[in-house]
Amino acid sequence: MCRNIRCLHNFEPPTTDDEVREAALQFVRKVSGSTRPSRANAAAFEQAIDEIAEATRRMLDRLVTSAPPKSREAEAVKGRARHEKRMEREVRIRTGAASGAPA
Repeated sequence: MCRNIRCLHNFEPPTTDDEVREAALQFVRKVSGSTRPSRANAAAFEQAIDEIAEATRRMLDRLVTSAPPKSREAEAVKGRARHEKRMEREVRIRTGAASGAPA
């Protein structure tokens, strides 16, 4: 239904309010089981997004770390590598290569 919510802490440049809101939107979509609420539920959906975004921003602003800031580009490269490994594993499973069957 929705993509994974990504880590937002300790990036350079810092996480934007738009990124925080997007994560809140993904969370509300996942919890509600709906990508688009009905008109009857739209106000509750939007209020939840706003409240979660505010709480997330407060938390991010208060977190401290001694680790160096992460690069979005480097994290994207790592994410693509994980995806490729996952896809290779899926291919092996689906073709029977992972079960010891001759390739």
